[in-house]
Amino acid sequence: MKPISFLFAFLISTSLFAQKIDIKAQYALAEKQYEQMLKDHPDTSTTVHSAKQDGTYRNLPSSWWCSGFFPGGLWYLFEQTKNPKWEKAARLWSAAVEKEKYNTGTHDLGFMMYCSFGNGLRLAKDPKYKAVLIQSAKSLATRFDPKIGLIKSWNSFKGGYKYPVIIDNMMNLELLFWAARETGDKSFYDIAIKHADNTIKNHFRPDFSSYHVICYGPNGEVLAKKQHQGYVDESQWSRGHAWAIYGYVMMYRETKDKKYLDFAQKITDYYLNHPNLPKDKIPYWDFYAPNIPNEERDASAGAIVSSALFELGKQTGGEKGKQYIKDGITMLESLSSPAYRAALGENNNFLIKHCVGAKSLNSEIDVPLIYADYYYLEALKRYQEYRKKGM
Repeated sequence: MKPISFLFAFLISTSLFAQKIDIKAQYALAEKQYEQMLKDHPDTSTTVHSAKQDGTYRNLPSSWWCSGFFPGGLWYLFEQTKNPKWEKAARLWSAAVEKEKYNTGTHDLGFMMYCSFGNGLRLAKDPKYKAVLIQSAKSLATRFDPKIGLIKSWNSFKGGYKYPVIIDNMMNLELLFWAARETGDKSFYDIAIKHADNTIKNHFRPDFSSYHVICYGPNGEVLAKKQHQGYVDESQWSRGHAWAIYGYVMMYRETKDKKYLDFAQKITDYYLNHPNLPKDKIPYWDFYAPNIPNEERDASAGAIVSSALFELGKQTGGEKGKQYIKDGITMLESLSSPAYRAALGENNNFLIKHCVGAKSLNSEIDVPLIYADYYYLEALKRYQEYRKKGM
């Protein structure tokens, strides 16, 4: 490489990774916050989830779809610090979720088991964790109906629909890909592919926006296209589209099929170029919420997309890939600022504030949510990895 070209590349690299986010400081603060979180939760009978409007914790049973995120966050702290106290805590809280490996009543075993035991297997190499994950994948696969070609999400949906499928379900396919590799059972792989392809077919509009819920009939026919946590059926629920972006970035990583990369770029471009996306790139809870700009933001959606963009940028490469990285950094900078990043002693010790679960249901409005913390820590990890490589 000629000297001037090397200098140009260096300047681009350093501009991409300007030192606006102090990664070590953010992890150090997270340690202090989660130390207090552990003190506030002396047993694992319920899982860490959120906080109520009155400032008290909202804890839920291990069967709740978010039960894997707190142990997953603890595993990320262990990975960063190598401090055995975090491994001990992560093992304890992962164990609290283990019984859900037999749960065939939920589609969310990817969230529950792969974020906890998946990270645990990656970092601790515990062979027992492999067995837990294989059983979890088997349980998840029971919810796939070959006639319909999708994994069933909820067991029913308002209006009498019996086979609803939600966009969030894309996030649970990674567990199936893992199981296919580990067991050699191609059926797991085939289920994931079929689900992703039918989701492309039915869950998206021509402009690459997405529906939250598609309701299917017994032969795979589409009966209705709905929102549940978004504003109205034809609006765009922000976190739902964040799940879609992350899910199809993962699909390309797992298959190397370029159609998934192309699709991930298209749905990401819709999100990033939307006129109602604020300058700090942390979205309102719905892109068409009626009172924008006086609507709540959903920092959890911002954390999910930020994490996905670091991977999408790497997969895409070139100038377009660099732009995805820049946008991911902008989101992460926003999340790391006082506007969204909680100070020590506030926000019930959660890391990220200003999240929305479902304003349409009058549920979890402007509160912390444990999955925002999880994907924020993951985004920090991915940002750190890119900085080390220098892109």
